[in-house]
Amino acid sequence: MKDIIFISGASGFVGSAVRQFFSSSEIITFLRGEKIEITDSDIVLHLAGKAHDLKKVSSPDDYYKVNTELTKDIFDAFLASDAKLFITLSSVKAVADEVDGELTEDVTPNPITHYGKSKLLAEQYILSQPIPEGKRVYILRPCMIHGPGNKGNLNLLYSLVSKGLPWPLGLFKNSRSYLSIENLCFIIKELIEREDIPSGVYNVADDVPISTNEIIKMIAESKGKQARILNLSQNLVKVLSRAGDLLKLPLNSERLQKLTESYKVSNTKIKEALGKQLPVSSKEGLMQTFKSFADNV
Repeated sequence: MKDIIFISGASGFVGSAVRQFFSSSEIITFLRGEKIEITDSDIVLHLAGKAHDLKKVSSPDDYYKVNTELTKDIFDAFLASDAKLFITLSSVKAVADEVDGELTEDVTPNPITHYGKSKLLAEQYILSQPIPEGKRVYILRPCMIHGPGNKGNLNLLYSLVSKGLPWPLGLFKNSRSYLSIENLCFIIKELIEREDIPSGVYNVADDVPISTNEIIKMIAESKGKQARILNLSQNLVKVLSRAGDLLKLPLNSERLQKLTESYKVSNTKIKEALGKQLPVSSKEGLMQTFKSFADNV
């Protein structure tokens, strides 16, 4: 008999990919504002969330209503139901906005933004509740997720390279983790199909962190072009980004930080629990994403 999967956030980027990945299962989708009905479901995938807002138009309450309170409500409904499995997407930003070295599950959480704080409060609520016998609960902390339909800084970089514009931040050296949507779906599938993986909190990331300069080269490679990378003075770039703050330009201080900071995430715990390699390498996943961008032009 096929599993019945209850999915929140089914229309979002991750939710759409998950629905397609599990298209052979019976899926019940939940829309915000509806009554939470988990009665007939075997599995709960809570993917709905309020993403970090780079345009700063969201109020703090927006994050706590969705990321914290909605998660509490859906988790309470799961505990009261006959469903056996609960998987929710938190975020590495529930732990740290900046990483020195590599982020593991042992790091004491200290989020700064309302986004991160709201995610952490949801985690703490889930972990504070006793798990009934026969139920399994997983909190997944993804880093930046990418794949077909993805929107964000990768699209910005792709657009820049596609237009033949040079990348001016060549002197900024960084290394950051990404997560292919294919690898995320694979991990969720393993958690659904297996009962030998302990409940708990798991970072999810691809194997190899990649620099932004390498991303620029990959995008150019995907388009059959030569990457154009300039080594502008870091001080000059920082001055220009501060001007962007005032003039509302695409390059501002926050975006500069996100494009050039290092943020390495360890996936050792989840890989040891799975006992398997992830199906897609870091480069393969990113190249697939860039190809999807080209297909949608």
